Amino acid sequence: MNANRHENSGPSRTQQITLRGPAELADALPFMLGFHPTDSVVLVGLHGERGRFGGRVRLGIPSSPREWASTADHLAECLVEGGARSGARPDGVVVFLCQDPAPGETGRHVMERLRPFSQRLRTACGALDIPVYEVLCISDGLYFSYCCPDARCCPPDGTPLALSGTTVMAATAAYAGMQVRGTLRDMEARLKPAGGPGEEEQRAALDAAAASIVPRILEGSEEQGRVNVREETLRLAREILRRFANPKPLKSPKSPKSAKFPGTAMSPETRTASKAPKPSANTANPLGVTIPGRNLVDTSERDAADDALITPEEAATLILGLQDRVTRDRAAEWMEGWEGTAALRLWRVLARRCVTPYQEHAAAPLTLVGWTAWSTGDEPTARVALGLALGADPEYVFAQLLHQACNEGLDPESLRSCLRSERDSRTASEQIAPASSRRVRMRASHRQGTRSALGRAGRQTGTRDRRAAAGVRPGGPAADRPGNGSPRHGGQRGSRSGR
Repeated sequence: MNANRHENSGPSRTQQITLRGPAELADALPFMLGFHPTDSVVLVGLHGERGRFGGRVRLGIPSSPREWASTADHLAECLVEGGARSGARPDGVVVFLCQDPAPGETGRHVMERLRPFSQRLRTACGALDIPVYEVLCISDGLYFSYCCPDARCCPPDGTPLALSGTTVMAATAAYAGMQVRGTLRDMEARLKPAGGPGEEEQRAALDAAAASIVPRILEGSEEQGRVNVREETLRLAREILRRFANPKPLKSPKSPKSAKFPGTAMSPETRTASKAPKPSANTANPLGVTIPGRNLVDTSERDAADDALITPEEAATLILGLQDRVTRDRAAEWMEGWEGTAALRLWRVLARRCVTPYQEHAAAPLTLVGWTAWSTGDEPTARVALGLALGADPEYVFAQLLHQACNEGLDPESLRSCLRSERDSRTASEQIAPASSRRVRMRASHRQGTRSALGRAGRQTGTRDRRAAAGVRPGGPAADRPGNGSPRHGGQRGSRSGR
C-alpha cells in the first residue's frame, strides 16, 4: 500500500491548478502519483472548502470480490489515520478504480464489474464521516463516473481520456519539473525477471555461488569468512559501478530481444510501437511526459544494455553477498552523484537476475533500488521498488522502515547524513590503522635493539644485571606480539558497533 501525506508529487504551493469535472480529475491522476496506475484503487484526500489535494493511498484491486469489503474499510482508515498524523484530517475523498479489460471485456464491462467495489468504498468513507465527491473508473482509454448522473458529460459508454501531454495539467506539471514514468506495470517489469534464454544460466550461476559462498560464511573462524566475503562483494560492486560509468559491454545486443536478460518484458503495445518510425526532432516531447510505446522501447534498450555489462557469475556473487546486512548497508552509501546513478542501475539488474527459486533474495537489491531512488528524489520508483521488496520478503526490516518513511513524506537527508558519518568514520579508521601499525613496528624494533644492548651489558657486568635483563629478552613474546601484525581497533574492520 502506498500512502503519502504531502503533495510531493504534485505542483508546488505557488502553482495552483483548478480542476473542473471528471475529465480533468482523470487527467491529473498520473501526475499525482508519478505513474499511470494499473490494476489499482487510489483514494485521494481533499482539504478545505476548495478541495485541495492531500494524502493518497494506493493498493492493487483484489481479484476476489469477497475481499472488497475489508479492503475498502482498510483503505478508508489508512487515509484518515495518515491525515490525522499530519494534523490534516481529510474533508472529502476522490476515488479512482483503474483496471485494464480482461480478454473479451470492454471498458464498460470493467466499470460494471467494479461497481459493487465502488459502492463499498463510498460507504466505508461515509462511516468515517468523510464524504466521497467522485468515483471514477479508468479502463481501456476511457473514464466512467459512478457519481455523475448527467449523460451529457459522463455518458454510460465512457469518455475518452485526453491525449498525453496536451492538457493544462500536463503543461503545468512539466513546468514544475514533475514526470510521469509510464505505467505501474512497466515500472514493476523493470525490477522482475523477464524470463528468456539466459534464465537457466543465471540459475546455475546462483546455485554455484551459493555452494561456494555460504560455506565460507558459516565455516570461517571468528567470522573471518563473512568478512572476506563482504570485502570481495563490495570490491566487485565498486568495479561494476565504474563499468557503468564507462560502459564497455561484455556483449553488445543489437536489440532488447537479442539480449540474454531483457530489461523488461515487452508488452504487445511496446512491440507494436517498436515497429513504428521514431518521431522526428520537431515532434519531440517538450513536456517531459511519457509517450506510450516510444519511452518503453527506450527503457527496454537501456535495461538490456545494463544487463550486458554484468555476467551471470558476477550477478550471482553480488546477490548472495548482499544477503549480509552489513554488506547491504555499506552498499547503501552509494546514494549520490555518479555513484547513485550507477548504483540504481546495478541494483535494478540484480533484482532482474533473482530468478526462481531465488525470488526472496531480491529483497536486498529491491530495497537498495528503493533507497537510492528515494535518496535521489524519485519517490514513485522508490515506492514501487519497496513494495516489491516487501512482496519478496514481508519481514525485511530495512524495506519496512524505508517504505514507512517514504510514505510519510520524511526527508531522506537524515539517513543520508547517518550513512555519510558511518563511511567517514570507517575511512578514518582505515587510514589510522596502517599508520598505527607502522609506529608500533618502529617502537618494537627500537626496543629490541635496546634490549640486546642490555643483555650484552649484563653478561659483562655480572649476575644482577643479567637477572634484570632476563625479563626483556629480544626473542620473547613481549617483542614478538606488536611486531607481527596490526593491532585491533574497536572490533572487526568494517563492522558497525551496536548494530
